[in-house]
Amino acid sequence: MKSFVIKISILLATGFGLGYSPVASGTVGTLLGVALAIAMAPLGWVLQVVIVAVMIAVAVPICHVAEKAFGKKDDGRVVMDEYVTFPLCVIGLPITEHWWLLGVAFLTHRFLDIVKPPPARQSQDIGGGVGIVIDDVISSLYALGVNVLVFYVARRWGGVV
Repeated sequence: MKSFVIKISILLATGFGLGYSPVASGTVGTLLGVALAIAMAPLGWVLQVVIVAVMIAVAVPICHVAEKAFGKKDDGRVVMDEYVTFPLCVIGLPITEHWWLLGVAFLTHRFLDIVKPPPARQSQDIGGGVGIVIDDVISSLYALGVNVLVFYVARRWGGVV
């Protein structure tokens, strides 16, 4: 049973294998998050928040198990933190009406995950699954703010309806 839990955790943590990408595994793993965001888009923002919170809560122990199995802190193959936090950065935005928002969100999500503005970078010092996931949650909250601002500006001054 223990071996099964480890195998399932690794499968989920690696984004069904996307984390094994030889280049930019986090970026490749985020593509699964784009699919999740599109699937969640028709739901109201409150339900989106609940689903994202549940996915984040589930990601913590799964990433912890995968980290232990790989034997390396925040191993690059672990991309669950990327794909469960991408939907966070588009909560409440009309991504199915304005597809360009997905591109903007993808760029802001990846950029802020790489730059890790405070306190995201410092949160990586936390061990285990919490440390793997929390920096992405913080970065995605920043990305949500940027994405909402971009959409507001596009509506206000860019003629986007």
